[in-house]
Amino acid sequence: MSNYSPTRDTLAKRIAGEIVLSGHPGQTMRKWRGLLSVNQIEMAHILDLSPSVISDYETGRRKSPGSGFIKRYVDSLLDIDESRGGHYIRQLSRITLDPSDVFSDIREFMAPVSIQEIIEAVDGVLFAGEEQLDQDVFGYTVVDSVKAIMMLSGLDFYRIFGTTSERALIFTGVSRGRSPMIAVKISPFKPRVIILHGLVDEVDPLAVQLAQHESIPLVVSKMDNEANLIDSLKDLYESTV
Repeated sequence: MSNYSPTRDTLAKRIAGEIVLSGHPGQTMRKWRGLLSVNQIEMAHILDLSPSVISDYETGRRKSPGSGFIKRYVDSLLDIDESRGGHYIRQLSRITLDPSDVFSDIREFMAPVSIQEIIEAVDGVLFAGEEQLDQDVFGYTVVDSVKAIMMLSGLDFYRIFGTTSERALIFTGVSRGRSPMIAVKISPFKPRVIILHGLVDEVDPLAVQLAQHESIPLVVSKMDNEANLIDSLKDLYESTV
């Protein structure tokens, strides 16, 4: 039986709500199963179903699941996480989900998108990490780099990552990109891709070296202003709903 905790309950409601509201609930179910590193065989076992049934729901071959099944699916994901020590739930407990003045925008995609799609959305130029472009991205955070340096410290930095680190971090108001890359280097969580916007000079060679060392794609956005950047990212988000 599931153990109740405020953090788990908050996460369960978030996942279930996202699945119910998604235009492609199966894709969103598969996204969360992937985020919690649960395979179809594990899900099938705990739900007392065959793996093919799980696959049919996630690929849309079966009729969209009802609210009862979605609740069982989400509870099973979290039960499996708790049986492994509750890593994902503990990770979420260190993150404040409410945005602050540091964040211009923070969203979770209903279905994953590729790094290449992110780059196209921000009119980006790749400086490092070409070999990682096929990886999935599950959300994005737009961060005011100056405010982040002045206001975020210690565990506050976890807030940037929302519900998963497998996301794009977009730093705006960047001078050369060194400070954001140093912040990412010392963080235990690593994003899928880093995007710099508003550069007033050439990219700092150290920023590129750090991105290469951390195996994180580094992109410079050529969008003319932050408002257009955020609008383009919102369009990409809407395409996953």
